[in-house]
Amino acid sequence: MARVLVAEKIADIGVAKLRHAGHDVEVRTGMSPDELLEAVSGVHALIIRSSTQVTAEVLDAGNDLVIVGRAGVGLDNVDVDAATEHGVLVVNDTLSNIISAAEHTMALILSQARNIPQAHAALTDGRWERGRWEGIELSDKTLGIIGLGRIGRLVAERALGFAMRVIASDPYVSEESALHSVMALVSLEELVAQSDFITIHVARTPETVGLINSELLKRAKPNLRIVNVSRGGIVDEADLAEAVASGRIAGAALDVFDGEPITKSPLFDLDSVVVTPHLGASTEEAQSKAGDAIAEQVMLALAGEFVPAAVNVPAKNVPDVLRPYLPLAEQLGRLFGNLCERLPGVLEVELIGEIGKPDNTVAVMSVVKGLLSAVSDMQVSYVNAMDVAKEKGMEVRAISTPTSKDHVNLFTVRGGGHSLGGRLTGARQEPVLVLADDHSLHMPPAQHMILIANEDRPGIIGAVGTLLGDAGINIDDMDVGQSPTGEGASMVIATSQPVPKAVAEALVAIDGVQAARYLGLVPAD
Repeated sequence: MARVLVAEKIADIGVAKLRHAGHDVEVRTGMSPDELLEAVSGVHALIIRSSTQVTAEVLDAGNDLVIVGRAGVGLDNVDVDAATEHGVLVVNDTLSNIISAAEHTMALILSQARNIPQAHAALTDGRWERGRWEGIELSDKTLGIIGLGRIGRLVAERALGFAMRVIASDPYVSEESALHSVMALVSLEELVAQSDFITIHVARTPETVGLINSELLKRAKPNLRIVNVSRGGIVDEADLAEAVASGRIAGAALDVFDGEPITKSPLFDLDSVVVTPHLGASTEEAQSKAGDAIAEQVMLALAGEFVPAAVNVPAKNVPDVLRPYLPLAEQLGRLFGNLCERLPGVLEVELIGEIGKPDNTVAVMSVVKGLLSAVSDMQVSYVNAMDVAKEKGMEVRAISTPTSKDHVNLFTVRGGGHSLGGRLTGARQEPVLVLADDHSLHMPPAQHMILIANEDRPGIIGAVGTLLGDAGINIDDMDVGQSPTGEGASMVIATSQPVPKAVAEALVAIDGVQAARYLGLVPAD
């Protein structure tokens, strides 16, 4: 059972899903930074939204952390680099709130065009100001979209429904791709000069902080209205307030601000500015989807599985043919780590057959993750497995062989004079070991196993069984066979409990036994 700390409010469905999976979930919102440092100790998963700051100090305190999950889009409140150094997965939810954010963007555009909040406030305050709050139509106006990602494209679709002319600026989108959603792809400067409305949909990065500033606004038409439902800080709020107050532009609508929560700003005193307290994702549907999605990602991570949504894993997709092989790959790595006396200088991971055709990045990472977890006390995950291997001086060579002589698919690991091979078998695709130190075998991986090399003559199997029985160790499974040269034999024994070092040494003392090496998914004593 893993411990999960939910530091900010998420939908009940997410909390319930985690608890149903058997995890110990503590919901503790409103913590101070010091309280978070204390609470994160011993926690395996931390779930946050936009307010909680996951700093390097927090990650140091969370020595058992496997994953940090943000139920939302941005990650500017998470030190991703520090998480990567600690081997902690970082995931966010990039899809659940896109419709809500796009619709809120349109709501702010309409509020700006028709002065709806201002007119409402005046009337409820007892003033009938019909003439003061005359608006404009959206039809035939130019909407400039900065950032043509998922939300930007949804806004474009909706704006076209209002008969607006839509242009965009995004250096990471090809013109061919952009023209499916907008009428033209232009530079940022051209967009500001042409637009009647501008809406922003980019992540907050060092490059985008202060992107909309006084210098850029000098290019704007006096009837420009700016809408920001992305991240605070992308718009220089002081420069924007000055541009609106001086009449350089007509108005603005903001849902996000630099340094939230915020209750005072020069923007709040301007009649032609509409503001909301970060409501872009605040819909019942978005919150439910975000809670559910982040719970799913956390459950994958706590089960030791590959998490495709992790932002700090150097691979995003698992080919369908390889997905069932990832648990086997990690098992082979862990078994191999127990089989070797020391970390090999070169580790060769070969995928043979159909599994040798697609990109093997994630499968190789799974092997390395399993191996290093078996030989190291540090937390090793998909995040840092390859970096840890490099730091420890182990070169990892990935080999893909699309054709196979003996098996439809075969996964082999070699290095340091040892080898292991496995495949999936049967209708249920269950893992089975088929190779150990170049000896053929056929046995499912087990928690406790021992590999014995011996002379091929009668009596040795009986002597081994007797010794284990006298030590109170039950044999759960066993496979025997000749060595590749036929000069010797081997046996692989799955036992009900770990084989103590003294018993392993006694096995080697049996006449005819040449070596007895632990081979199990659980580390030896």
